[in-house]
Amino acid sequence: MKKILLLLVLAIGANTQGQVSLNYYLPKNVTYNKNIPVPASVIDHEIGEWHITHDKLVNYMKELAKSSDRISIENRGETFEGRPLLLLTITSANNHTRIDEIRKKHIELTDNESLDVSNEPIVVYQGFSIHGNEASGANAALALAYYLAAAEGKEIESLLKNTVVLLDPAMNPDGLQRFAYWANTNKASNINPDPNDREYHEIWPGGRTNHYWFDMNRDWLPVQLPESTARVKTFHDWLPNILTDHHEMGTNSTFFFQPGIPERTNPLTPELNQELTKEIGKYHAKALDKIGSLYYSEEDFDDFYYGKGSTFPDVNGSIGILFEQGSSRGHAQESENGLLTFPFTIRNQFTASLSTLEAAHKMRAKILNYQQSFYKKSRSLYENKAIVFGDEKDAGKSYELAKVLKKHRVKLHSIKNDFEANGKKFKKNYSYAIPLNQKNNRLVQAMFDTRKKFKDSLFYDVSAWTFDAAFGVDLVRNVSLSKVGEEIKDLHKNIGRVTNNSHVGYLMPWNEYYTPKALNKILEKGLRAKVAMKNFNNDGNSYDYGTIFIPVQNQKLNQTELYSFLNEVARESKLSIFGVSTGQNIGIDLGSRNFRAVKKPKVAMLVGNGITSYDAGEIWHMLDQRFDMKLTKLDTDYLGRANIDKYTTIIVPNSYGLNADVKNKLSKWVKNGGVLIGYRNAIRWFKNASLLNVDVTSTKIDEVKKVSFEDRSLHSGAQVIGGAIFKAKIDRSHPINFGYKDSQISLFRNTTLFIKPDKKSYNNPIQYTESPLLSGYVSEKNLENLKNTVPFKVQRLGAGRVLGFTDNTNFRGFWFGTNKLLMNAIFFGKLM
Repeated sequence: MKKILLLLVLAIGANTQGQVSLNYYLPKNVTYNKNIPVPASVIDHEIGEWHITHDKLVNYMKELAKSSDRISIENRGETFEGRPLLLLTITSANNHTRIDEIRKKHIELTDNESLDVSNEPIVVYQGFSIHGNEASGANAALALAYYLAAAEGKEIESLLKNTVVLLDPAMNPDGLQRFAYWANTNKASNINPDPNDREYHEIWPGGRTNHYWFDMNRDWLPVQLPESTARVKTFHDWLPNILTDHHEMGTNSTFFFQPGIPERTNPLTPELNQELTKEIGKYHAKALDKIGSLYYSEEDFDDFYYGKGSTFPDVNGSIGILFEQGSSRGHAQESENGLLTFPFTIRNQFTASLSTLEAAHKMRAKILNYQQSFYKKSRSLYENKAIVFGDEKDAGKSYELAKVLKKHRVKLHSIKNDFEANGKKFKKNYSYAIPLNQKNNRLVQAMFDTRKKFKDSLFYDVSAWTFDAAFGVDLVRNVSLSKVGEEIKDLHKNIGRVTNNSHVGYLMPWNEYYTPKALNKILEKGLRAKVAMKNFNNDGNSYDYGTIFIPVQNQKLNQTELYSFLNEVARESKLSIFGVSTGQNIGIDLGSRNFRAVKKPKVAMLVGNGITSYDAGEIWHMLDQRFDMKLTKLDTDYLGRANIDKYTTIIVPNSYGLNADVKNKLSKWVKNGGVLIGYRNAIRWFKNASLLNVDVTSTKIDEVKKVSFEDRSLHSGAQVIGGAIFKAKIDRSHPINFGYKDSQISLFRNTTLFIKPDKKSYNNPIQYTESPLLSGYVSEKNLENLKNTVPFKVQRLGAGRVLGFTDNTNFRGFWFGTNKLLMNAIFFGKLM
């Protein structure tokens, strides 16, 4: 009966032309303030008739704010493409007159369990379309904002008196704009719901991601992007009680709301959180039943990785709720459930938005009490100890991790004095202390969590994200507070400098994170630079493998100009460059052949069909935003016609196969002296194309006789490495490892691509240990297969080199600890 009703709603609610009136979405028997503009009066079409573009959405939200005393609007920043990151605060007019007082009181409730919550408003953050091509959310935000601004009567007045709504109408403006352009330019007057139509097949990279092709719904915890920075600030400013995250899924699906699969909830999430989520779910079910829409819950998705919008709130005393709507991916598409129209998907999202607010209103005291008890429990977990992290030779990585923690309102302190612990040195100005007697101690625990045992073996996302491993910093726990210094109120990078004006040359240790930025600027200036292939000591200072030497003689700048320029480089990159008074060293002298010339890199990267956009975007973002390096993006569609002779380095991100013409072109280019770098499945393609000779193996799934038909996918899914952290030993003398101070490194891995080690140990500069698992889930068989394999391979081919990484060294932009592997490949690939 429900299916028949669903098809009837689809047929009646919106025809194949996709045009419906505003009344299709709004609740019945409600009057609306005629002074509030309806969406069509500003955007020039009905909701769902066209996909809303971000500029039109912004215009409408601004008009609403002008017209309604229930709404205030703010711009919290800009995307990489310059689009505003809007937030609407929606509540009663009376609440608006004291909104800052309400916010402060709301935060105070989390700090003092003796305060009475019964008369305080509940705070609900509603976020839409963080994946830009899941557009029903942002379009539903138009209807929701109108309803909250214009609806009249005791019900809406009571709701707004007791609720503060933080409305984030488009969490991914750049992706939304990209997708809207695609869907609208491919829309016909006679909408064709055939799934084969071009409208439903976006070109690469699609609208899901932001400007640099990041999946922003994985960035709530790492906070590497401007969009994430804005929304995380709003979250911590308000500590909302509920945060909703509106998504889409496959066209043949119905509608999902949380809870997800119970066994896949992070153990740091309180049980009461899930119980309340389930109680809120009853309101969703009731509302969707009322309009005849099918749905399901507790059968899909999970609440494990805290970097998603629906899980991040759970470790911060809030309740995160995921909504997933079957997607029309355009204006109307045939599905197993009948004709799925864009307006229908919008109405479901709108309905779930209202059911969330109804639940928040009716469960207000219960949910406020839950948040208050969450922080009371956190205070009971206080420890008079601290975590200290740092890197004695790299202030840059430590600073970047500290910056993430500050965004999450984690209190940081300096250390009083240098000290050693667990064989590691922690230096002032290179290290930070996190006292555990602070409000966000559960969040700190989640960020630095190390876990190897799990209730379930399947994960919707990664099973490990331990931040000290990701940033490649040393960490010690249970540090006495007697070693902890003053709180760091304002975070600052170390000041870069050149120590002396030298007539001989300058030495730049390669340990600091931002040294590639500095070296690139030096080479871009046309200056000569060399890299040390061995350790040495100059004037009492020790220098590691990879130290950069910039001689004074035979440069295009004179001595004074060179000193001035290098000071500029050091200040910009926040590092120290050492002027030397002699070329005579203990070890190799500065005139030694063991200082090898470094050439200015000209880097290109394959993008387009056959390339994973996430991986490509992470590389583009790192080179462009962090190291100020130009990158040519070569599309696979025209690579065959492009002149690639001018490039020193070409990067192939994770690839699912390229044609023979590309193979022949790249092979010739490498033989003429190019450096080809491949990631993940690109290694298989390199092997099949005879570009890289590697012994690659994968785990074969064992046949288990007692697995039922129902559980067959669970068995195969458990053999996947969805994202875990492993330990490898490194040969620091090999150029791929220049700049690393330790003999071991933490690596992220989410492939089952295993390369057997070479018989000659010096050809295995990075090799997994006998007991490699540091954190995360991996099946016993995969762990056994991983032991002692190598995640990196390099091989000569003619005058060039081919390098392969089994896994992503730049994962989601926050694996700072392995970024240098790629930079070493770019700058020193020809030396390998």
